[in-house]
Amino acid sequence: MNARNTMVFYKCNIHQIYTQSEQASAPQRMFHLPPNKSNNGFGALQDHDYLEMPPSMEEQLYAAQKEIARLTEENVHLRSQQFCLQRFQCDPTMIMFYTGFKDYETLKALYLSLQPTAQSLVRWSQMQRLSKTEQTVTTGFRAHDMCLFDQFFLFLCRMRQGLLSADLAVRFNVSKATVSRICITWANYLYFMLGTLPVWPSRKAVDDLMPPCFKKTFPKTRVVLDCTEIHVQTASSKVLNTVTYSHYKGTTTLKSLIGITPFGSVSFVSNLYTGSISDKEITKESGILKLLEPGDEVMADKGFLIRDLLGDIDVSLVTPTFIGPSGQFSKEEIAHTQEIARLRIHVERAIRRIKEYHIFDGVLPLSLCGSVNQMWTVCALLTNFQGPLF
Repeated sequence: MNARNTMVFYKCNIHQIYTQSEQASAPQRMFHLPPNKSNNGFGALQDHDYLEMPPSMEEQLYAAQKEIARLTEENVHLRSQQFCLQRFQCDPTMIMFYTGFKDYETLKALYLSLQPTAQSLVRWSQMQRLSKTEQTVTTGFRAHDMCLFDQFFLFLCRMRQGLLSADLAVRFNVSKATVSRICITWANYLYFMLGTLPVWPSRKAVDDLMPPCFKKTFPKTRVVLDCTEIHVQTASSKVLNTVTYSHYKGTTTLKSLIGITPFGSVSFVSNLYTGSISDKEITKESGILKLLEPGDEVMADKGFLIRDLLGDIDVSLVTPTFIGPSGQFSKEEIAHTQEIARLRIHVERAIRRIKEYHIFDGVLPLSLCGSVNQMWTVCALLTNFQGPLF
């Protein structure tokens, strides 16, 4: 090997040795980080591997489908927890609890019969405002995109359970003002629609459906009457308090006359009158005398002193026997009184059904007095959808 070759070989070995030494002493391409949430507790973050293959289209599609399935399942779960009618449609107990209907099918059947006219529903305050002008309504009532069925459900929840407006606003994700508008609008709408139903049956219909318990003893009974009262807030006006004060209840009330057929359906609901009105006055003012026919019998409590009113239209009054001068009843009078009491109990049960709409549980605020008459009538007529009373 000549000197030149020896020199080249020496330089190559020196360069090779230097390069290996440099690589051995050079720091690795690794960054040391303290453990935290960003690196999942590992002390080092590896450099990107450019040789790793990206996921294939099939893998990406599979991952997307899994995520869609997960989100769909989560959405179904969240919807099942949402307060809405669909959540309870398979649970008759909860349908009765929130709406007063015996099952979802009955509730939906009534709604479908109302739907054609409900689609042109107009907000009550808007109708009152337009009635003072010559303008006409061009659009129906809308409540923040709430469908009509949900509006109907909201109204029933307000009536049946007496839920406060603030509570319903949270449950249905609307404002308190919207809840108030929905309730007032539907109260007036249902008052008009249900009021057109033929709840007062003909004499023939009553005879055909007369139950044996009435047919045996009082076969001519057309209606069983009783009055009931609901508490109302005391007003600042002494005059108003005087006329609404009920000596029977010992507080300010509103009073209504309720009539049921011998087979148990509500056939008559009077307007609400001030609590000071007597049973005789409310019978005269309510308009029920115009519905009775000669030969009918009316069953009532002994406090109904209306025999003269009924006698004028050739209608008989059936009441428990008053105690005579002897101070005691005969066996026949006791049997008569007990039989009437046994049959009259059904009108008390009908009234109890109405008051199971808990909007009437407490003291009714004066702010509701503008629509309480409509609410009372609607709730009374809705009890006919609960099925037979006995």
